[in-house]
Amino acid sequence: MEKKESQYCQCLYYSANALARIMTRVADEEFASLGITPSYAFLIMTVNSKPGIQPGEISIEMQLTPSTVTRLIEKMEHKGLLERRSNGKFTEVYTTPKGTEIIPAIKTCWMNLYKRYSGVLGEENAGQLTSMIYDAVRKLDK
Repeated sequence: MEKKESQYCQCLYYSANALARIMTRVADEEFASLGITPSYAFLIMTVNSKPGIQPGEISIEMQLTPSTVTRLIEKMEHKGLLERRSNGKFTEVYTTPKGTEIIPAIKTCWMNLYKRYSGVLGEENAGQLTSMIYDAVRKLDK
């Protein structure tokens, strides 16, 4: 079946969501071999880059609600990739040795994802699109 242009293609909301669905599908394919989603990969990388980070900081860094971050951390604890430790009234999050061990594989998945979309869009266009989208995120999230 031939794909035709949508009547909604001039709508930013429609186009952004269509792109998000496609990118999510492709990214999920790249991360399937690790048994984690790209969101979990971002979480592990965030925690690994700042051992002892608090869930609230993760929430800000990943632009997710605190309850979503808590749920993600719990799932990664269950897989043995992250651990929470109490430090007085604060909770700190750390990668486990198993979590640290998969960081190179996570980076490989991100590189493979980049190669897939930049191979289609072209590296320059992919970079420009990424910059434009994130600039819009910052402006609209005020």
